[in-house]
Amino acid sequence: MPFRPISALILLPAIVILFELGRRFHARRKVATTSAAVEGAVFGLFGLLLAFTFSGAMTRYDAHRTLLVEETNDIGKAYLRIDLLAPGSQPALRQLFRDYTTSRLHLFDSVASAVSPDSFRLQQVIWEQAVRACAAPGASPAAARLLLPAINDMIDITATRQTAFRLHPPSIVFLLLYGLSCVCAFMAGSGASAAGPNWFYAFALAITVTLTVYATLEIEYPDRGLIRLSHTDQSLIDLRNSMN
Repeated sequence: MPFRPISALILLPAIVILFELGRRFHARRKVATTSAAVEGAVFGLFGLLLAFTFSGAMTRYDAHRTLLVEETNDIGKAYLRIDLLAPGSQPALRQLFRDYTTSRLHLFDSVASAVSPDSFRLQQVIWEQAVRACAAPGASPAAARLLLPAINDMIDITATRQTAFRLHPPSIVFLLLYGLSCVCAFMAGSGASAAGPNWFYAFALAITVTLTVYATLEIEYPDRGLIRLSHTDQSLIDLRNSMN
């Protein structure tokens, strides 16, 4: 179950309310002390879970950008090897490459498959025309040996990107993150002064945790929030503009 970054905002009121409930619970029971060992264990576990989740999200975010560069290189390599074909076979194939590069842009503008129907169709057309062109008179003897593997790499990288696009931690990890956020808020409130509400600390905790979880989800799901990978398309745009 994919999480939307906006869902993290429910933590803001939840943490404030649970902080106050924890304070009142502590005041009603009139307990003089709290268990520092239990609090330390719970807060430590929450901190580790949050840190590892954020670190994993950043790793996958960087992987998306690395794979985009790899795909750009694969398309550029295959495009250059069109020179091995007969002059009459090159113009149509070059135009197909330009169209294909355009179809690979804006993959993270919406929740969609990393391989669009247009990209898949162009892959089939490019492969079929390249196979015929390699066997046509006037093509270099090395065309089939060099061009076809390059096109195959260009197609294979789309499956790799698609897999990376769908690879996320299990939903239980985020549910546990939300649950521990609420538990920590209650425990923090029970450890606060029983004299009266301390809204400054309640809101400071709520805002800090909410923003951190929100940022983690934004990075983890770059197609669902404000953080997008569209700016990384510049390498593909530069490649398309260089195709003539």
